[in-house]
Amino acid sequence: MKEFLYKYKTGLIIALICVIGTISYRIWSKSKNNIDSLKINFSVSGEIKGAENLRIYIEAPSDRGLISVADTLISASGNFKLEGNIPSIGYYLLRVGENPQNVIPVTMVPGDELKINCSASNFGTEPNASGTKWSSSMNDYLRLMKQFQLEQENLKAKEGSISIEELTIQFLKIKNKLEAVTQTKILDSPSNPFNIVMTGSLFPSSSFDNWDLNNLKILKVVAQAFEESYPKTTVAETFRRQVEDIENAYIQYSGNKNGTIQAPEISLNTPEGKTVKLSELRGKIVLIDFWASWCVPCRKENPTLVKLYSKYQKKGFAILSVSLDEDINAWKNAILTDGLVWPNHVSDLLGWESSMINLYSIEAIPHTILVNKEGKIIGKDLRGPALEQKIAEIIN
Repeated sequence: MKEFLYKYKTGLIIALICVIGTISYRIWSKSKNNIDSLKINFSVSGEIKGAENLRIYIEAPSDRGLISVADTLISASGNFKLEGNIPSIGYYLLRVGENPQNVIPVTMVPGDELKINCSASNFGTEPNASGTKWSSSMNDYLRLMKQFQLEQENLKAKEGSISIEELTIQFLKIKNKLEAVTQTKILDSPSNPFNIVMTGSLFPSSSFDNWDLNNLKILKVVAQAFEESYPKTTVAETFRRQVEDIENAYIQYSGNKNGTIQAPEISLNTPEGKTVKLSELRGKIVLIDFWASWCVPCRKENPTLVKLYSKYQKKGFAILSVSLDEDINAWKNAILTDGLVWPNHVSDLLGWESSMINLYSIEAIPHTILVNKEGKIIGKDLRGPALEQKIAEIIN
């Protein structure tokens, strides 16, 4: 994703699949060969107006893609009844027709008899579900996500007319509002099966910057509730591991922020073919700036870097610009056009295939890392006034 603002995943189903990952249906996939002999233990039925004679599917996300669980034909009157077998609580997608976007997330539990009563046009946001202990939570959450996406779209329309900093502030207000409502709903019933979905809004995105640490406490509560209510299930075990991974990642992030984590070595070539290493800049305050000639937000940020370099270069401040370009001429022209006069410009010219992507966990650019004189990370993704203030605090 090449735009700064949209680090967060805006598509509801894409977001949920990315966040929840392998919580999907491993046990069921192992028994798929014997599915015909298994007893029916769930159903989804109801009426979807405008979807007459289309098929309705329930599918399980997995490491190998979507696995079909059951499907049936919606009648000429819009009625349907979908039945199947699941091994335990799980995360599934209910889809109408062949459009992969016309889906809703469902968290089926053996014994569930889910009812859907809506129009085809509102299926994805207002399914009017009932019949399970989690259906009302799903209705509320889908309405909430619809509003969240509309507000994001309105904000995206402002891109280019207001600064990145202001866009970020406005986006965080929207995101924080979503998180606050979601936190309350989750804590009202930590063992609610639909928390598999709702907790997706509490997971960190590309970094822990601006992430509410209270989210980790809530995720731990849900993990404990799932282990107690759904013991020895794939969902409970996978959720517990994910929460542990988040906690470990946050500990590492805190170490980075506090200057206890060493910045990984960078050894790349300049446009002229000279190798430059990050370690060669030891003894200076170094801003590692990941950018590209095609990145509009990066180019807009460059005047700030030029100003900072001019002001602090004689006080021990250096910039190491790492480009994600693939075209050497575009890269060189951008350096010249933007007046990036510092000498340390490097790239492997592999774009998003660069070794730097995984090494520095880059999901979007511009992406900055601030390194102290000992080569330890003391700041991430600082831009504009926040970057100026941080450098002034360190150097002055």
